[in-house]
Amino acid sequence: MHDFIIRNALIVDGSGGKPFHADLAVKDGLIAAIGNDAGPARESIEAGGLALMPGIIDNHTHYDAQITWDASASPSPALGVTTAIIGNCGFTIAPCREADRDLILKNLTQVEGMSLEVLKAGTNWGFESVPEYFAMLEQQGVALNIAGFVGHSSVRTYVMGEDAPKRAATAAEVAKMRDIVLAGVKAGAVGFATSTSPNHNGHGGIPMPSRLADEAEMKALVGCLKEAGHGVFMLTKGGQTKMAFLEELAALSGRPVVVAALLHNNTNPRSVFDDLDAISAANARGNRMLGAISCCPLTSDFPMSAPYPMEGILAWKPALGLSGEAFKTKLADPAFRKAVRDEIAKPAIFRIFNGEWDKVYVAHAARPENRKWEQHSVEDIARATGADPLDAMLDLAISEDLETEFSALLLNSDERAVGEMLRHPHSLVSLSDAGAHLTLFNDAGFGLHLLGRWVRELGVLPLETAVKKLTGDPASVFGIQGRGALKAGHAADLMLFDPATVNRGPKVRVKDLPGGGARLITPAVGVQGVWINGTRVADDKGLRKLDRLPGKVLRQFGA
Repeated sequence: MHDFIIRNALIVDGSGGKPFHADLAVKDGLIAAIGNDAGPARESIEAGGLALMPGIIDNHTHYDAQITWDASASPSPALGVTTAIIGNCGFTIAPCREADRDLILKNLTQVEGMSLEVLKAGTNWGFESVPEYFAMLEQQGVALNIAGFVGHSSVRTYVMGEDAPKRAATAAEVAKMRDIVLAGVKAGAVGFATSTSPNHNGHGGIPMPSRLADEAEMKALVGCLKEAGHGVFMLTKGGQTKMAFLEELAALSGRPVVVAALLHNNTNPRSVFDDLDAISAANARGNRMLGAISCCPLTSDFPMSAPYPMEGILAWKPALGLSGEAFKTKLADPAFRKAVRDEIAKPAIFRIFNGEWDKVYVAHAARPENRKWEQHSVEDIARATGADPLDAMLDLAISEDLETEFSALLLNSDERAVGEMLRHPHSLVSLSDAGAHLTLFNDAGFGLHLLGRWVRELGVLPLETAVKKLTGDPASVFGIQGRGALKAGHAADLMLFDPATVNRGPKVRVKDLPGGGARLITPAVGVQGVWINGTRVADDKGLRKLDRLPGKVLRQFGA
């Protein structure tokens, strides 16, 4: 007898094939049968024509710290995510010596927009090495399936200490790093991740350690994947990193290379397509590469005391690491402002903020006399006051002791271009950043946005294609076996939803982190049920209280 049957569902199986109506039976955490005569079950769930798909595989998250205190990795499971890949960009918390814990957390505070107080209050440090970290998660239990990268910046810090963000590594240091990466992949890491992005700065505004790696170090560490026989190389690319070099790494390792973050920039609209064209050419030569794209507009809510969108501007560097009066003095400096303004005026291959002042709004003014500017753009304020837009924004922020909250639409605002990216044969729907930038934005519901906005509202993708992009495609890229498709014998990772209403809701600020820390979330719309390994973890009201944690730490991947 089956544990339960979902009857009369529109099966969207993750293969890209046409949906069909059938029942789906589950026994012992696995899909037992799909058809119209699945047999008896202890529980029968009437779908009434609702769609049933594999659970979403979120391949770009930063739950590395949160999962140690929140086994549910909230809010992802309520948003249909049944498998999350952590450690992207190389920003992990393992390996880590006890003496380096504060530094690792401070770096996350800066680079991933996290609260240091929350991280210190919540992070469970029951490990030092990568294998020990995975073992700790297994012992603790997880509500969803977790796969993790070995993270370059943490490996560099472990080997080089305080020199990690300052210089190139010696041959001996690279050899030590290589041993750690190989041991991590052999212990079950899904691959190796790094970043060369100039937007990725650590504590005090210094570069994250991986940005100091030279080509020889990168080749040695990515080459570990060939020896391990599995794994993906994931890189968040800075403009100085050439696609030809990344193709060389794909050829050297024989493993897939995932290039992030490919987002459309209105001020340099061809750059993302140039990268995608280079990826297509690499695949034509037999070197597997994919472009990690987002189906969401990149937005950010931020005060000027934590101006993440500005930190990728090189001219902003003198302000990095400053705080209090010294920081405000720097923001008021005419020479500093001129340098920032001049740089923004120049096109960039990739930069988060590109001077689109009409897309930067005052979300909340701290002083009553400035409330008139709320919901007005910085361009509106500049026009009304006769000021330059950068001056208008910084003057307002300084006058309010940096407490003004701005909201910016930064990238991916051209839906025609994003639609073209979604249809690209070598794009990977990705970049939720779930678990990071908690006060700036929350794209954990990226999959629901794809189904609601791009399938139902815009008709850019058929339902079966969108579901494959969220399930079957990432399962194939990352070698996740027995998941990502609805077929007998596969894990019962499922999402039941209403195609007529599915989407993510409006963002809501909640205070549910350790110590009462705040974050933004977006509730699910149209999701009726989520099952992980056969256990129902969410319904139409959100996450359920669980008697047991049904997730698995995934440590075996296909070649």
